[in-house]
Amino acid sequence: MTVQDTPDAAAPETATTGLPVRWGLAAATGSRLVPPGPAVSAAEAAAEVARLADGARVGEGHVRELTGLGVDLPIPEAAVVDRPGWISSATEGIAELTSEVRLPTVRSGSPSALTRAAGEVTSTVAAAQMGGLLSFLATKVLGQYDPFAGPEHAGRLLLVAPNIMAAREALDVDADDFALWVCVHEATHRLQFTAVPWLREHFRDEVTSFASGMESGVTAALERLPDIAKALRSRTDVSLLELLQGPEQTEILDRLLALTTLLEGHAEHVMDEVGPAVVPSVEVIRRRFTARRRGGGPVDRLLRVLLGVQAKIQQYEQGRVFVDDVVGKIGMDGFNAVWTSPDTLPRRAEITDPSAWVKRVHG
Repeated sequence: MTVQDTPDAAAPETATTGLPVRWGLAAATGSRLVPPGPAVSAAEAAAEVARLADGARVGEGHVRELTGLGVDLPIPEAAVVDRPGWISSATEGIAELTSEVRLPTVRSGSPSALTRAAGEVTSTVAAAQMGGLLSFLATKVLGQYDPFAGPEHAGRLLLVAPNIMAAREALDVDADDFALWVCVHEATHRLQFTAVPWLREHFRDEVTSFASGMESGVTAALERLPDIAKALRSRTDVSLLELLQGPEQTEILDRLLALTTLLEGHAEHVMDEVGPAVVPSVEVIRRRFTARRRGGGPVDRLLRVLLGVQAKIQQYEQGRVFVDDVVGKIGMDGFNAVWTSPDTLPRRAEITDPSAWVKRVHG
């Protein structure tokens, strides 16, 4: 090893920007691992694409009418994709979302060949792990609005056609009704980020702050592994990620969880309010879909807990109750004060105490 290869032990630590993941490899790994979904004819596939593309346009129109948000904005086209297409977009969006995350690295100076090799191994292993995770999620996601994907990372609404078709078949519900029902939910998410100008960068800033401090939280969590394992066995309302965090990250995570619970609950509320007028079989869809969310075999349920999917299901329910309660008390115009600024977003404790949010924001 030469003198140039040896980092200066007295030099300050530097930080890299972005997560140490080979995103292209993650997308390729996920696409290779994910099953293709139900086999359909070309005609059936074309009909589903047209149904979903139309549902996204029509659905957002209904969302705007109900919520009063974004009434003058254009309605972009949705991207109807297969499972590998969702994985490709997801890796793109995650890479952009986390591009400003700063993680500590070796001390400044010329890195050694060993350090460079270790970094390559780390990013490759992380890519393989990310690919495996995305291959699992790609079989579950029906649709998603990603604020950081698409041309110039300006946001894209994706509808995963094979998953929607598989879910519809499993639920035995009307094709047009189910497509519109799913599209209303995802169009609500798109409108949240396009009609509320500060929300996208606020979300990025919170994720950046949280992820930049994750290493210290995870390191400290190694001392609490028995307690973490016990919590995972006894609770379904938390994810492994949440349990791994130390005190310094808890405050940021609480804000992120409150925000994502609000966004999911708002979409659930809109689906239920819009549904009866435009989706004739909405009650059947909601009942069967809710039962399906809670189902799955023991392995699937374990993965849901470890990956936070089960906690996300709790978010749907808690968030919907919050929005239902607030709208019931002060109407949609009163609820829309939530979009005024980050200060008017509900705090985590207020998600289960909507009256506290109403009192704080409206006096």
